[in-house]
Amino acid sequence: MTPTTAAPAPKVTLGTPFTYAIFRAIWIAGLVSNVGTWMQNVAGVWLVTTLTASALLVALMQTATSLPSFLLSMPAGAMADLVDRRKLLLFTQGFMAVVATALGLLTLTGGISALGVLGFTFMLGMGAALNAPIWQAVTNELVPRSVLPSAITLNGVSNNIARAIGPAVGGAIIAYYSPGLVFMLNGISFLGTWAVVYFWKREATVTSGPAENFMGALRAGMRYVQYSPAIYGVLVRTFAFSFGAAAMWALVSVVVARKLQLSSGHYGVMLSWLGAGAVTGAFLMGRAGSRLNFNQRVLIGVLAFCGTNLALALITQIYVLYAVMFFSGIAWLMVMTSFSTTVQLSVPKWVQARVISVYMLVFQAGLSVGSLVWGELADHTTLTISLLIAAGWMLASALLAFPFPMRPAEGLNLDPAESWPEPEVEGDAPIDPDDGPVVVMIEYHVEPHDWPAFREAAEQLKRLRLRDGALRAGVFSDLAHPTLITEFYYVATWGEHQRQHHRFTKEDQAVEERVRQFHTGPNPPRVTHFLAFPNTSNVEMATPMQTLEGQR
Repeated sequence: MTPTTAAPAPKVTLGTPFTYAIFRAIWIAGLVSNVGTWMQNVAGVWLVTTLTASALLVALMQTATSLPSFLLSMPAGAMADLVDRRKLLLFTQGFMAVVATALGLLTLTGGISALGVLGFTFMLGMGAALNAPIWQAVTNELVPRSVLPSAITLNGVSNNIARAIGPAVGGAIIAYYSPGLVFMLNGISFLGTWAVVYFWKREATVTSGPAENFMGALRAGMRYVQYSPAIYGVLVRTFAFSFGAAAMWALVSVVVARKLQLSSGHYGVMLSWLGAGAVTGAFLMGRAGSRLNFNQRVLIGVLAFCGTNLALALITQIYVLYAVMFFSGIAWLMVMTSFSTTVQLSVPKWVQARVISVYMLVFQAGLSVGSLVWGELADHTTLTISLLIAAGWMLASALLAFPFPMRPAEGLNLDPAESWPEPEVEGDAPIDPDDGPVVVMIEYHVEPHDWPAFREAAEQLKRLRLRDGALRAGVFSDLAHPTLITEFYYVATWGEHQRQHHRFTKEDQAVEERVRQFHTGPNPPRVTHFLAFPNTSNVEMATPMQTLEGQR
């Protein structure tokens, strides 16, 4: 009998996500909405310019757009992990549709002022800030994990197509009719996305363990990032890149207008070449496939942006700069999709939106601070010096690839391990999830020659305990019996400890097994749970100390 072999998995290409109907529908709706947003940006700035002579009010349009991201990004991420994401998207898309439509009606009837436009822009920024982490996290539910990198790349393509088309379409409508019509069309684009999300039959998610409260969810997200070296490294490199790349975004218009003495039309063409490069980059990345890992892609992109800043500083031929912007678009998409994909592949579902929101916050902070720094430097020195220093920053930031390498995350198994049975509790009275604190102790017998290796493995496990909810963790040896080593960790409440059970992934389980392999006792490691001495007024508690025998 001839043995049969499993057919190889079909090769994932850039177009593979489009074979999933719900991703295809949401992507198209998102593209239309992105075009509407870029049209809105152009119309809003133009309208304020015509309504006031104040340069400050015009400049505040950018603040009104970006400030909500700093205020709401992390709360939005926490909500996206706690509440049904489909319902949240329906709310954010509906809210932005109402705001954009109201602004359009007021503009068409002549009842809007410059301050009014700023207010409506701020509200749209609030909707976008709430929507962004939810929108990114939802991608994981639309396609399988193996297809996720291509799906994230296509989302980047959508943004860049909109960047290339939206301003031109918006400008044409303003020229021939009114900014009010642009705002109305943007409102309609949000309604299109709302309709697609409404008809999406999202699978119900089953929540294990006690429910988190909002503030606890925020703290859990920050704690996860703090004790996840892979995520922390991506955030460091994201800030370094966005800070240096901000020089291009902040100063390219100044290069065109003041250095080259050219019109706004040439500036628009520069941005169009940038968008075209980003779209081309998506297809190039699809062809490159596995030849370049994410770490290599980011390194190439960083060096390319070093060249971008150098070219803007030294080159005066506009057609050469068009080519530079084209290749910059390729580099931009390559770097940003590499960062985003690594983040999304490296975190389990229970904390995904929170980590994405931290990533987006760091990215926005790099762009905002960088724009301020490079703009101030150009004002106090020269435009050329500012761009040259920015190029030096990008070159130096390439060295971050050594202390903060981006490790492959495609093979991580982040499914819940669910390997922790509930500990046995003496008595019938249930433990209140708010009772605590809780101390868990695990006893190992480790031979002296294994101590160095055990210590290294236990340090990795300690980081996982802290990441998943422990406030303190450590390892101690018994002075009377040095081979008896006790791991402990301290958790604020019994409910938080129960959540630890459900946060532990199969990848984490492998780390725990590496620790347990050094145990030489005749029985498995002994696990003991201690609950804080109860309040004497609580007559339901039968014993002054509860010792719970069970697993972890």
